Amino acid sequence: MADIRVEKGDITQLSVDAIVNAANSTLLGGGGVDGAIHRAAGPELLAECRTLGGCRTGEAKITKGYKLPARYVIHTVGPIYSGSESDTDDLYNCYVNSLNLARDNDIHSIAFPSISTGVYGYPKDEAAEVSSKAVNDWAAENSSYDIEIIFCCFDDRSYELYREIFNV
Repeated sequence: MADIRVEKGDITQLSVDAIVNAANSTLLGGGGVDGAIHRAAGPELLAECRTLGGCRTGEAKITKGYKLPARYVIHTVGPIYSGSESDTDDLYNCYVNSLNLARDNDIHSIAFPSISTGVYGYPKDEAAEVSSKAVNDWAAENSSYDIEIIFCCFDDRSYELYREIFNV
């Protein structure tokens, strides 16, 4: 059974089994949450990411957490917003594929940022709706799996938006 929470703060500081990185397709670091995770985890994360061969939009890959409080980092590549239906599908798949990796790796607590809402330009309200649908659909299909799902919001607007979307 999934327990869904919304918190405000720095995802790199959370003591959870896994944090999700809103990565670019190279997985070699970048700006925003991606850069923050790479800086906090240390150079070993970059070294492991170099062995993964990148990642396609909507897919997810897992690494160790290294110097992070989280044991693992699940890297997922969100869509660059264009307003097309494929954006919605790709963003939905980011959440579902990340949760599938969590389940497959016996992860029982996971924290998500707001994927694709930074430099990739996905409108925050639309992204929150997609993430809610994806997480709730996944939880319904995996109702026997115990997992705590945290949406970690960096700013007040996202925090209030996700609290409203998830009714928490």
